[in-house]
Amino acid sequence: MEVPRDNEGGGRPGWHALKETLEKKGALGQIKARIRTEVFKALDDQNEPRPPLTRENFLINELIREYLRYNKYNNAAHVLTAESGQPEVSLDRQFLVKELNMVEGTNGKSVRPLLYGILSHFLHDGKEENNQNTPARMTLLNYPKQNFSKPPTERN
Repeated sequence: MEVPRDNEGGGRPGWHALKETLEKKGALGQIKARIRTEVFKALDDQNEPRPPLTRENFLINELIREYLRYNKYNNAAHVLTAESGQPEVSLDRQFLVKELNMVEGTNGKSVRPLLYGILSHFLHDGKEENNQNTPARMTLLNYPKQNFSKPPTERN
């Protein structure tokens, strides 16, 4: 591989050009995520145990990982897997559907993450709506302000 050069530094490899090349290939984000993962591992306080990977934590992590991968947040998914102790291999989607007592659409070939279906269920009182391409009706500008410094019972 030829290292890109720039005119700075007397002809030495140009770090700016190298960075741009790695960004264009999509490798820079992967490298950064891998470094973050290794830093987390190195800094991880082994004296402070993580919460056990209970059935609930395992399922929640899988739902989040599916969501992250669907939205191409692959670096975040990689860090989640490393930090949580989740196995590298994802669970089968149909297994998740069965474990969560969910019912998928009639075609059974939904590509949207299960979290979207769970959220839709609660947003629309259990009525199924397909809002895959519909922007959220509520923006942060009109979202009710919360005082998170108070306990939930005392907010607003």
